[in-house]
Amino acid sequence: MAKENVLVKISGNLIENNYVISWLQQLAEKFHVVICTGGGTQINEAFEKHGFEIKFGPYGRETASFEERQIARDVLEINQLQIQDLLQEKNINAEVVIPVRNIGSVLCHINGDLFVLEGLLGFDRVCVLTELGNVDNKKIFYQQYPKIEVIGF
Repeated sequence: MAKENVLVKISGNLIENNYVISWLQQLAEKFHVVICTGGGTQINEAFEKHGFEIKFGPYGRETASFEERQIARDVLEINQLQIQDLLQEKNINAEVVIPVRNIGSVLCHINGDLFVLEGLLGFDRVCVLTELGNVDNKKIFYQQYPKIEVIGF
């Protein structure tokens, strides 16, 4: 029998949390796990370093140039590799993805919360891992989607 699919959106700040690692380990034993990682804090730092304005709109971070989109993608890809290495080190079988789309050769960054909504279309279960202080905001954001479980660490 095939394992159910679980999409886990995880805040980049949580990936080295031992409780999160333990939770992921238990989840991956029972389900096919796909992890979507963010990198908001690191992207902000990279934008500041390169002199780009940090701007958010109703759909998340807004970028004005290809260079900004490349910087954001590069940060996310570094996070992706670091998480894959950490999971491999801990013997956790999960795939790591980033919320970036290439649509007709145009880089499109998808806000992680909106990326989660895409997952509703195909995943059996969707979990959003966030810091304890952000749980209420996430629950409000996802309140009309009972399939999404918000978990604070």
